[in-house]
Order: sequence, then C-alpha cells, then structure tokens
Amino acid sequence: MDINNLIIENIANPQELERMYRKDPKTFKKSFSQAWELNPDSQVLGVWYERLHFKEMVNNEKSSMLQKGFLFMGILAILAGISTRIIFHFVEQEAIAPINLAFGIIPFIAAYFVYNNTPKKSVIYSLVALFLISGIYLNMLPLNYKDSVILAYLHLPIFLWGLVGLAFTGNEYAKGSARLAYIKFNLEYGILYASMAVSGMVLAALTMQLFSFVGLDIEDFYFSNVVLFGAAALAIVAAYLVSMNLKLAKNITPYIAKIFSPLVLVTLLVYLITVVWVGKNPFLDRNFLIAFNGILLGVLAVTIFSIIEKDSDKKKSISDYINVALIVLALIIDSVALSAIVFRLSSYGITPNRIAVLGVNMLIWANLIWIMFSYIRFLQNKSGPSTIQNAVTKYLPIYGLWAAFVIFTFPIIF
Repeated sequence: MDINNLIIENIANPQELERMYRKDPKTFKKSFSQAWELNPDSQVLGVWYERLHFKEMVNNEKSSMLQKGFLFMGILAILAGISTRIIFHFVEQEAIAPINLAFGIIPFIAAYFVYNNTPKKSVIYSLVALFLISGIYLNMLPLNYKDSVILAYLHLPIFLWGLVGLAFTGNEYAKGSARLAYIKFNLEYGILYASMAVSGMVLAALTMQLFSFVGLDIEDFYFSNVVLFGAAALAIVAAYLVSMNLKLAKNITPYIAKIFSPLVLVTLLVYLITVVWVGKNPFLDRNFLIAFNGILLGVLAVTIFSIIEKDSDKKKSISDYINVALIVLALIIDSVALSAIVFRLSSYGITPNRIAVLGVNMLIWANLIWIMFSYIRFLQNKSGPSTIQNAVTKYLPIYGLWAAFVIFTFPIIF
C-alpha cells in the first residue's frame, strides 16, 4: 500500500500523519499533492496544504530578504572602506584630527540598521542631522589638542554609539526591550569583530612576511590600503552577521558573562587589599586615580553585561549575589574616586579634565545605586529581573547626553 493511500486512510488521525511526515518529509510532500487532488474538500488536508506551502513561501521570503540585506551590506562595507581610506589620507596630512576615522565607519553601521528597521522619517532626519552637526562641529575645533578639545574627541565615540543605538532601536527607541537588545548586540558584535580581526592580523602578518622573503617591504602600503580598508569593511560585515542571528556570538556571550563576573570579583578584591597594603593614595597620585576610574568602568561593563544575559524568567542564582558584590565594590571604588576628585578640585583648582571625570563618576555612582536597589528588591522577591534590566536600559541615554554636553560645551567654556 503506497503512502497516498496511507495519507487518505489517516485523515482522521493527525498524530499518524505527523509521524509519517517526520519520518520522511520529502516523500510525504511529494505524495501529498496526489492525495490533495483526490480530496480537495478535506479540511485536514487543507491545513496540511497551507502548512507545507506556507513554509515554502516563508523560506523564499527569508532568502529574498537575506539576498537584499547581503547586497546592501556589501555596498556599505565598500563605501566604509573607501571613506576610511580617504579620511586617513587627510589625517596623514594633519589636516584633520584622527578621531574623524570614526565617521568612516559608524554612520554606515547606522545606515545598515536604518535600512533594516525602516524607522519613521523623524528618526532618520534626526540621525542625519546629528551626524552632520557633530562632524562639522568637530572639524571646526582647533587642532591644538587642548584638554577641552581632547575631551571632546574622547567623548565623541560615546555620542556616536548613542546615535547607532537610535538607528538600531528605530521607532522603539523608548522601549527597554529594544535598548536591551542593543546592549546584547554590542557584546556579540565585540566578540565577533575581535575574532575576525585576529584572523585578519594573522593574514596580514603572513602576507608581509611572504613579501619580505622576496625583498619587498610592503608594510606601509599594506596597512594604508588593505588593513585600513579591511578593518572598516569588516565592521559592517560584523554588524550584518550579528543582526542575522549568528549563533557563534550568541552562544558564547552568556558563558563569558558567567565566567568573567566571579573572576573580576576575585581579582578586584585582591587588588583592593593590595592597594591598602602598599599604601597607594588616589588623593595624591593622579595616575593611580586614572587607573581607579579605569577599573570602575571595567567593573560597570562586566556587571551590565552579566545583568543583560540574565533570563527574565529565571529565579535567583549565585550569579546574582556575585553581581551584587561587584556593584558594592564598584560603589566603594566610585565613592573613593569621587572624594579624590573633589579633593583635587578644592586643592589644585578647576580644570576641564577634573570636571569631566567628576561628572562621569557622579553619573556612574547614580546608575550603580539604581541598579543595586533594584537588585535588592529582586533578591527580596519584591520585583522581577526586568526591574534590574530597566535600571540599566533607562539610564543609557544619560551617558549619551553627558557625552554631547562635553563635546559641544567644553571647548567653548574652557
């Protein structure tokens, strides 16, 4: 008895039809058309017809979208590579600041997300205007590398990161879930880009070594025309791969968060004990204060990435207590740093560097307090994990606004 008769005989037995399909989908699908012709009025076969053909239609739509997205990504990658090479030429001539290289990459990543999300016109106009204004303003600043100008350069990537976030979230920029997805994208993007960049560096080293064997030194040419172009183009390719749900980056990020949180906690505890033991004083040692702030930013980043990797439906775990311990330590470090900055301001006077460091430390301190209280409520079963994640996502625009404040006011004030 062939499968056609089996399909017809088991019309009233959905479980058997499913078993037959799972056992040999190709034969089932091929023979189904004949059974359908004999029983066009069967509601059961009608459901199977829609199921089989809808799957085909969805796959075709996905394939078409992937092809269009891939083509657009390829165009943007080439444009990013060319733009970065042109900007680098002017940087070499010392006509513009090196930070302009960011404009050879970041606007194209934003353009890719705009293409994917198709936000409303007001979002697109805002993005274009802010990229243009920041680019024009940045190049109106004098190339004398004063402290206030250098601060503007240092804060520009944070501001542009905020603009990419707006492009990524699109019309849902106010939603915490969209901002959470953007933070996850950053972690996955960083892992993927670093992996590909290491492979690229190995290839570059091998290529230059091979040419050196025949007496040719291509280091300068290769860096300016191949490495630079490739690094810029790769930034767009990495964004495309992450947005296409590449499993490599997605599968590894939760483990990185779980592994690094306890390691950072132990390292930080040992470091702080050592600092007290050797008698280092951030109030008097400027370099040590800078290192202290660097540690604070690192702890904040690890804590945030650990929080965003927490599933919204999971209950308390050891990772949560590790995160709370990290937050407490970060608050201690930040409080010491704030005290040291205030001491230096009162003792040595106001400078743009001290004001900038004071401002960012106050922002981080407030963010950590919010996260800590949210965590305490969660550990007391008074709220869910989403409350902790909201403490992270709702605060993100404040960092972007602070960066904009430093960029557009410090060079004028100082």
